[in-house]
Amino acid sequence: MPHQFIRYWQLHYIPILLSIGSLIFYAVFAYNLEREDFFKLLALFVALFFFSIKLIQFEKWNFKFLWVIGILFRLVFLFAEPNLSQDFYRFIWDGELIKNGINPYSFTPDELIVSEGFAIPNAHELHQSMGSLSAKHYSNYPPLSQVVFACVTLLGGSTIIGSIICMRLTLVLADIGILYFARKLLRNLNRSNHMAFWYFLNPLVIIELTGNLHFEGLMLFFFVWAIYLISKHQRKWAAPLYACAIMLKLVPLLFLPFFVKHFGFKKSIVFYLLVAISCVALLLPFYSTSFFDNYAETVGLWFSNFEFNAGPYNLVKKIAVSHFEAKPWVLIKAYGGLVPKLILIAALLLTFLRKNQNLNTLIVSMLFLLTFYYLLSTTVHPWYTIFLLLLVLFTDYRFALLWSAVVILSYSAYANPGFDENLWWIGLEYFAVFAALIYEFLKFKGYNLIFLKNLLPK
Repeated sequence: MPHQFIRYWQLHYIPILLSIGSLIFYAVFAYNLEREDFFKLLALFVALFFFSIKLIQFEKWNFKFLWVIGILFRLVFLFAEPNLSQDFYRFIWDGELIKNGINPYSFTPDELIVSEGFAIPNAHELHQSMGSLSAKHYSNYPPLSQVVFACVTLLGGSTIIGSIICMRLTLVLADIGILYFARKLLRNLNRSNHMAFWYFLNPLVIIELTGNLHFEGLMLFFFVWAIYLISKHQRKWAAPLYACAIMLKLVPLLFLPFFVKHFGFKKSIVFYLLVAISCVALLLPFYSTSFFDNYAETVGLWFSNFEFNAGPYNLVKKIAVSHFEAKPWVLIKAYGGLVPKLILIAALLLTFLRKNQNLNTLIVSMLFLLTFYYLLSTTVHPWYTIFLLLLVLFTDYRFALLWSAVVILSYSAYANPGFDENLWWIGLEYFAVFAALIYEFLKFKGYNLIFLKNLLPK
């Protein structure tokens, strides 16, 4: 046995040392980092990203080794309170409301905290810590997310740290599920299944999902499972799973039109009906007369009120305010009203002008549309780009890998008083993203020019 350990060390000592270094850096990230300390955050992230690249390069065919260290990296965060996001306080708040029979879509935290007789565990700490922006709005998390919040608060024993641990374990299991189905889907698409580790070992995924408790991970689990079943021609089983993805995060709604060509008109109708029925079933327990108005009001804020890490919008804003004396609060509402219309047009063009009958083409269409949406959006939190990261693994494109590395620059905002964004850092991020997009556009110019030709009038 000692001889086997020595032999293994001799063969794998560099990846082992890289893994130990990563564990130390993740521990520092989890337990000894304030988000205001941007340069420390940046240095840790860059080191972890470099280590993850080298680990995959050295051990990309060693599934067991990469799987084990990927789990260990996540478990480092198990008892840590998220340090880059306070969203988890709202997750726990919503979960506690449901446990106490209160609909989170019917009341804002600010309304409830002053209500006579209102009592949930840790109410004042949760209300104060979630931030004033979240506290004055209705919940914007879809119904299945609310079910998960209720379950983790129930299992967490009405303590904040207990709920954090339960959420974290849920997201670790979701990432393991993503790795499992992503590898199977890659095989079905005749691609190298080791590509899944570019998701599983990516520091952005580990830090933002497991570390900061964003439930994109659970949504992506249902999404990739559904796409895998579609690749196996099991669309009737895929439909409720796709609905679960929608009811965790609304983003997969964008891709529904693409299935018209993929399944054919009649079969797509059945798929849409099954998705719709599943969504309604998940929604019904939360339905109230004010649900749609309150939920639409909150979701609409993301288009017309909030801005963070925006790309082209910052350029539009700079020009409009500096040269045309536009009022920022008027501009964002007008711009926010335009974005959904542009996304709808893009979705229709990609639906009818792309050969989405082929699953590879379908996934690329998803990638194009989501990229277009994020480039236009006024709010692009770092964890949003993880969806793009997963999609590129099933394509020949790689720009989202770069974006997952440079999006960390957006956290420079927290180093400034009042969390004002440093547009130099944001500009550097988007310069890298657009450079990668242009490079890949030219790299695949034969394919892309044909696509553009189809968009031009004949």
